[in-house]
Amino acid sequence: MATDYYGVLGVAKGASDQEIKRAYRKKARELHPDVNPNEEERFKEVTTAYEVLSDPEKRRIVDAGGDPLAGPGAGGFAGGFGGGGLGDVFEAFFGGGGGFGGSRGPKGRVQPGEPALVSVELTLEECASGVNKEITVDTAILCDVCQGSGTNGDSKPVTCDTCRGAGEIQAVQRSILGQVMTVRECPTCHGTGEVIPDPCHKCGGDGRVRSRRTMTVRIPAGIESGMRVRLAGQGEVGMGGGPAGDLYVEVSERPHDVFIRDKDDLHCTLRVPMADAALGAEFTVASILGDDITVAIEPGTQPGQVVKVRGQGMPHVNSGVRGTLHVHLDVHVPTKLDAGQSAALSAYRETSGEQIDLVTTTAAAAPGGLFSRLRNAFAGR
Repeated sequence: MATDYYGVLGVAKGASDQEIKRAYRKKARELHPDVNPNEEERFKEVTTAYEVLSDPEKRRIVDAGGDPLAGPGAGGFAGGFGGGGLGDVFEAFFGGGGGFGGSRGPKGRVQPGEPALVSVELTLEECASGVNKEITVDTAILCDVCQGSGTNGDSKPVTCDTCRGAGEIQAVQRSILGQVMTVRECPTCHGTGEVIPDPCHKCGGDGRVRSRRTMTVRIPAGIESGMRVRLAGQGEVGMGGGPAGDLYVEVSERPHDVFIRDKDDLHCTLRVPMADAALGAEFTVASILGDDITVAIEPGTQPGQVVKVRGQGMPHVNSGVRGTLHVHLDVHVPTKLDAGQSAALSAYRETSGEQIDLVTTTAAAAPGGLFSRLRNAFAGR
């Protein structure tokens, strides 16, 4: 059966030369053995497909339903990919000296640094108001002796004898495809093409040293657990004294004794005596930012009702607009009464005319009814 070369590249049968070229470039970059060592066979397949479809005569055979690589003298696998080989095809796109990946050349000794991460725990009050927090950071910093050069005194780096300055080692291996050249990083100079014969005595040639330091970071109001504050250039200094990466300060929020946070909203619970729930009352709550909030308990308040006080929640970290404070009312029914309290409640019972009654399912299912509250409670389990 003829190979579906169009399918291998993921293009339609009538694809233009440019579409075929783009498809090959994309797949070759994804499957190249230097990137995905386990995909070498697929890389060979897409390279073969491109070689066939980029050749007008071979593509004519494919379009006619044949396979130009099938049978003796057809080229491809039997003839080492028509003489050009995988290296020639890949080199035409990505450059290099042949084989898988070609020569990339030495990498610079000076490399950018990695980011660093520290954690800081804040109270809910600190998250609400914002705070200047002192943190301890343990990162690599520029070596103060060699100033990042890695050399001792006036000494200089010299060319690596192992790779002769190329930064990589080439090796030729035999396979069913013929000779295949592979490239790997030089183990002596680690790809830089240079070695330091007389390294700095303090940093050992790395150009950086570990150091612990304290610094102050400004935490914005409204920040919450999991958010990070970025400090540019305060992370790890790179190898060879390269520019430092960024430092990220990740916030964790300590649980509060009164308030529970939900994004920009706050929740708290008030325990309301039965008489205050029946007659109505007012209660003053100290907000998270310290100002007093008056919570109005309306006459006839029922257990589980919620009073919403807008603008008394947490400030939004970007806009500063404060969310809503949700005050949950827990009506308390006394379990012990003295003689006077019992007499008063008995007199109220006689005059109220209220009686114990079986609630219909229609009334119980109404919003705020017993069945409605039970359904919501079980749904939230």
